[in-house]
Amino acid sequence: MALLDVKNLGKKFGGLKAISDLSFSVPENIIFSIIGPNGAGKTTLFNLLTNIYPPTSGSIFYNGREITRMPPYRIARLGISRTFQNLQVFLNMSAIENVMVGCHLRSKSGLMASAIRLPSVIREEKEVRRMAEKALEFCGLSEFSHKPAAGLPYGLLKKLEVARSLASKPRLLLMDEPAAGLNDTETTELCGLIRQIRDSGITVLLVEHNMSLVMEISDKVLVLNYGKLLAHGAPKDIQENPEVVAAYLGE
Repeated sequence: MALLDVKNLGKKFGGLKAISDLSFSVPENIIFSIIGPNGAGKTTLFNLLTNIYPPTSGSIFYNGREITRMPPYRIARLGISRTFQNLQVFLNMSAIENVMVGCHLRSKSGLMASAIRLPSVIREEKEVRRMAEKALEFCGLSEFSHKPAAGLPYGLLKKLEVARSLASKPRLLLMDEPAAGLNDTETTELCGLIRQIRDSGITVLLVEHNMSLVMEISDKVLVLNYGKLLAHGAPKDIQENPEVVAAYLGE
């Protein structure tokens, strides 16, 4: 059974079909990349998978369970996390505080218990901090744990967003253009980190414009064009597909 199964998914914005009758499956424990020209519908697809946008038609199944119209917070609790094309980091907080936000998805203490500082709340806060430290270490950010996010360079903020997503303990991580704005050294480090995530047992669904990165680390690649499935398969097959070449470079 596929970890993620998309069936006949569609999304219209007025008369514009952003996603049209899209079906695909994502097996577990792979790096599955989604590519396509600008405006192909890649980020829209991510927003449908996390129900930031409700689909116009079709169904989405995660681990055999339909999540098509499930609220985003429930989708996150089931084990789907994401990063964003434009950084979504709390600049007025430290690095570890940013990551602890992701951990609180798993917290159980209620408002009253937190207000009166029950021992269970204190124990839970210690566990949340431990989980955050572990996520920062995994992403190579331990030394910046108590630094204000506002003072970190862009490349580290990208990693920080990944660490926060990992802190929620996902089985499926959606990464939206993680290499955007990174230099060559940072991109190489990102490749290693994405592989580490996959090797730790987390399935990665990746949207990315850096074709060198995509072809180097992907197990499977899906190509979107004007919201429709153009091709899918192994990276080598995609590189040699004449329809894909035409979509990117013109006939």
